[in-house]
Amino acid sequence: MKKEDCALIFVTDDRVTEDEAFLKILASSLEGGVTMVQLREKFLSTKRFYQRAQAVKKLCVRYEVPLIINDRLDIALSIDAEGIHLGQSDLPVEIARNLLGDKKIIGYSVSNEEQMMAANQLEIDYVGLSPIFQTVTKKTNLAPPMGIEGLKRLKTISQKPLVCIGGITPENTKVILKNGSDGIAVVSAISQAEDPEEAARTFTSIIRKAKAENKFTRTSISPPNKLL
Repeated sequence: MKKEDCALIFVTDDRVTEDEAFLKILASSLEGGVTMVQLREKFLSTKRFYQRAQAVKKLCVRYEVPLIINDRLDIALSIDAEGIHLGQSDLPVEIARNLLGDKKIIGYSVSNEEQMMAANQLEIDYVGLSPIFQTVTKKTNLAPPMGIEGLKRLKTISQKPLVCIGGITPENTKVILKNGSDGIAVVSAISQAEDPEEAARTFTSIIRKAKAENKFTRTSISPPNKLL
């Protein structure tokens, strides 16, 4: 996985249930410069998830942006997604890697030092630190927010690129990057924005400026994606 892939991950919002609105938000985020898309669906049937994943992949291919699937290895395999994101209670990483092969992306969520040390031993491409701040997007089964101090501690442990998720806004992005995160994963700040494309562009601008100030050196970001 190229490190720039995890600079700005748009995690899709399963609260947006209507397909046309969902895909419009996704297209806007891609036009605004997101570098990876994570398709997360907690409530759709398997058939509907598969159908939505097919439509999402078409858009991601058009913008040459990697698509990873949250949790569901069967969906990832069925549409030949670029990878999968797994949580602590999901399918073991070893099984996913064996089925996906060496070239696919695997992200893995951690919330504390013990989990991070275990993640160092896994064949994963990046670690998702969750949650960094308080969030209302995921309302259950959340660990306490780790905050910037938690990010600093886990940074000293991690041997993998770090991506923070949870309560991320343009106002707190710079401090996250300054303190060691290799990227951010965003849900509501893009999906619920009045202008999702402009919201994504705002994040890409912040990331570029942080890199230029040598405060965000492990991951680069390309210019906003354009239609092929």
